[in-house]
Amino acid sequence: MSKRIFVTATNTNVGKTYTSKQLIKALFALGLRVGVFKPIETGVENFPLDGKELFDTACRYNPALHSLSINDIVPLQFPLPAAPFVANQGESVDLSVFDAPLAKIEALCDVVIIEGAGGLFVPIDKQTMMIDFPRYFNAVTLLVTHCNLGCINDTLLSAKALSDNDYRFILGFNCRADDETFEKTSLPYLNHRFGSIYRIDHDIDVIAKALLDTIST
Repeated sequence: MSKRIFVTATNTNVGKTYTSKQLIKALFALGLRVGVFKPIETGVENFPLDGKELFDTACRYNPALHSLSINDIVPLQFPLPAAPFVANQGESVDLSVFDAPLAKIEALCDVVIIEGAGGLFVPIDKQTMMIDFPRYFNAVTLLVTHCNLGCINDTLLSAKALSDNDYRFILGFNCRADDETFEKTSLPYLNHRFGSIYRIDHDIDVIAKALLDTIST
């Protein structure tokens, strides 16, 4: 089994796919063959946009992945852009459906990035939420959070949920050009709380190494 990294976020549109793509490059720079897996994607019309973006990026750095199909990368696809529970009309999801495609990916890589959908408490079916994925996949988690006003609350809630589940995780802030007030309104407390923070745009190499170290412990 390859090393597994589960990429989640404090909410949708926070930057999971962007972060996963940066992580592919950083892990490749460390000499690793990287694979990608997005178990569920909703809002799929002709093909899964996020999954294809991940797949195309990973193939550039690991050409062996060309032997796979987009359906291996994204096994469950639903047209409605909603939580999987809603998009799948409340039907149960047998998580073992992910085992075979993940095994195909892992045969071609040293580390696989598993990207979630939405935030941690997105419901998959009546019993399962996205927060259950790190345990099912036995993966270390990268929690991506934003830098808008309100990021302190959102970050602490998601970090507490991961800690309460005894998950190993690394926290990364995806700061964008329009997050002009972050340094003044949020960073002072975050530095107080965490000592220092990792930013996706500046510290992705450090984040990659920290994730690998966490997997090894």
